[in-house]
Parts: sequence; structure tokens; C-alpha cells
Amino acid sequence: MPTIRQQNSSARKSGPPPAPTLEIESELRAAGARVVAGVDEVGRGAWAGPLLVCAAVPGQGEPPAGLTDSKRLTPKRRRELAAQIEPWVADHAFGWSEVAEIDEFGMTEALHRAARRALDALEPRPDAVLLDGRHDFIGRPWRVRTQVKGDLTCVSVAAAAILAKVRRDSLMAEIAEEHPGYGFEKAAGYPSPTHRATLAEAGPTPYHRMSWAYLDNLPRWRHLRRVRPAPDGQIPLL
Repeated sequence: MPTIRQQNSSARKSGPPPAPTLEIESELRAAGARVVAGVDEVGRGAWAGPLLVCAAVPGQGEPPAGLTDSKRLTPKRRRELAAQIEPWVADHAFGWSEVAEIDEFGMTEALHRAARRALDALEPRPDAVLLDGRHDFIGRPWRVRTQVKGDLTCVSVAAAAILAKVRRDSLMAEIAEEHPGYGFEKAAGYPSPTHRATLAEAGPTPYHRMSWAYLDNLPRWRHLRRVRPAPDGQIPLL
């Protein structure tokens, strides 16, 4: 029989995670940054659709209640929160990297370009960037601090993540009207069972990433896969 301590530990593990705070944003401001922007992306692992990066600068007063990792929220709740976040943030901006750019330059460069487009659109220019994850794909001259699970711990990153997810989902729903059957309106271009089945039967749309390895598993369409040259200009053998 579990002890009281074990029961309490299990309850803590199964309960909701702590709400994101402005603690790290405050640390960056205390170190001299006047404007701090949280940055997150959506669409990195999708088979279809563009990559989107959002940069968001926290506003004054209390942030909207309920901020968390956007993937933990229902679509309805994400839309509700996005409607509250937009008037609260001091500024926010989106940076897109379209499918052709992803295929030509690869995901790392696409992330780099989309993030810089979002940051360049902010006014005033941020003095520091709080980026979700381990890898800094933005680079100099931006002053970047990476934060693993930033969308669970940092208000600015959580706000950016929700705004990005809602905006991209809306775009993918529009694409679904043009290309029905792939389930873009629900799975947003990620490999759901519906997406896989329709892709195998009907083939890729103009919104599919044609350099990705999923095409190798589609006998009728694998010949369409685009092989991207390695950085040295050579075609990789593997």
C-alpha cells in the first residue's frame, strides 16, 4: 500500500504543471535588456504546410490566465487565449518560411530565416530573445537565451507558441478547403492516419515538403522526392 508521501508525490506528478511566469524575462531585463521577446515555432515536424515562428513581447499587467504549452490546449481554448493574448502583448509578429524554402535550404535554415523575419518586424527591436528549446537557430547579432520547455515556464514563449499555433492552424484549415481529404483542418499537415491514407492514394499537394523522407515510403510517389544538395554542393548518397 503506498505511503502518504508516495500518494502526495503521485498527485503532484498527475496534476497540472505550474503556470508560466515572467521570472526569466525579469532576469534578462535586470541584466540590461529593455525589451525581451519570447519566440517559438510551429510546423517543424509537419509533412505539409509552411513553418511559422512567432515573437511576442510581454505587455503590462497580469498575463491571461491559463497560458501553457499550446499542445496541451484544445483548439477552442487556444483560440480563446489567443484573443486575450493579442491585446495584452506589447507587440508580436510572425515570420513564415514556405515549403519551397524548406525544401531548398533545409529546416535549420528555414527556422533561422523565419525567426529573424518575426524579430525584424517587432517595434521596438528586442534587446534579448527567449527561445524555446535547446538549440539557438537565430544567432548573432541577436542576444538569445534558450530555454527547454520554455512554453511551460515562460510567459512570453507560451504566448508566442499559442499565437503561432492558432495562426498556422487557421491557414491549414484554408488549405484544407483547397485540398480536401488530407485532414489539414484537424492535423494541420502533420502525419495523421487520414493524411497518410490520402497521401498514399492521391499523392502530394503543392503544400507538401518534397525533400522529406516520408516520400520514400510511398511507392507511387517516391520518384517525386527532391534531393537537396549537401552544403558542399554534392548530392548525399544516403
